[in-house]
Amino acid sequence: MAVRGKGLCTFVDYATQAYLGLVGMIVLCWHGRAFADWPLLVAAHVAGIAAIHLLVRLNAARPGIRILEFIRHFYPVLLYGPLYCETGWLNHLFIAGFLDAPLIRLDARIFGLQPSLALMERLPWLAVSEVLYAAYFSYYLMIAGVGLALFLRNRGQFFHYLSVVSFVFYVCYFIFIFTPVIGPRIFFKEFGDHPLPADLVPAQAPDFPAAVQAGTFFKVMACIYRNFEEPGAAFPSSHVAIAITTVFFSFLYLRRIRWVHFAVMILLCTATVYCRYHYAVDVFAGILAASVLVPLGNRLYFRFQTSRS
Repeated sequence: MAVRGKGLCTFVDYATQAYLGLVGMIVLCWHGRAFADWPLLVAAHVAGIAAIHLLVRLNAARPGIRILEFIRHFYPVLLYGPLYCETGWLNHLFIAGFLDAPLIRLDARIFGLQPSLALMERLPWLAVSEVLYAAYFSYYLMIAGVGLALFLRNRGQFFHYLSVVSFVFYVCYFIFIFTPVIGPRIFFKEFGDHPLPADLVPAQAPDFPAAVQAGTFFKVMACIYRNFEEPGAAFPSSHVAIAITTVFFSFLYLRRIRWVHFAVMILLCTATVYCRYHYAVDVFAGILAASVLVPLGNRLYFRFQTSRS
């Protein structure tokens, strides 16, 4: 496999700049009166595009500078968090409120109940909850662990991984802007500012069982969501889509761990619903997103590599 050439824009460089440019244009054209700081956000997107272009050029001119080489390779990872937070600022440009009600009804129509409430109610045990909360937390370890393993093993494989993962992230983020969905947390009191239709309000206010709340991973994830989560980024589940993407690369390059990784991914998909972060239909949408975006991103990556060689 060809390793990215120094000084040349790669697939991930173009994908990142395209995402920044497209979202910047959306903000410029449809910011509305409610988004007072839109000029700063547009300027940040323009600056981001320029910075990537400059970074590529500088790395070409001075390839021996390690810190420059590191930033040039890893900068997409540094953007995942800020671009994710941005979707929470932009997801009401086109739709007022949230789209949870149709998804709640769809879950009820498919399953005859709300899986995001019923699973924990029926399995309120610490041994179950800790395994599933740990699986949900493993999302972060999957992204970093597979990336680090490939970076240390083979730079070409790492660049392939980074390119496809970034592509899947960007498409999910773009969808979030147009499909604001809070997820099952909307059933809880802290989201009282976003009331559900009367027919969707549970007869009894849901709560987390005491045994579940005692778990270490429950507390870890509560801290993460309290400080870093943005409302409106539940559909499709990027946790599911990205976890499947990392498993794809385990089967491709890290075959010794592939089945363990696959098993943890299945637990993660279950955990998204059990832990009340996603509706079941969010999970199905995440699986569908991965089934489309991973092959597409993979194809675009290799087509771009071929066109450069």
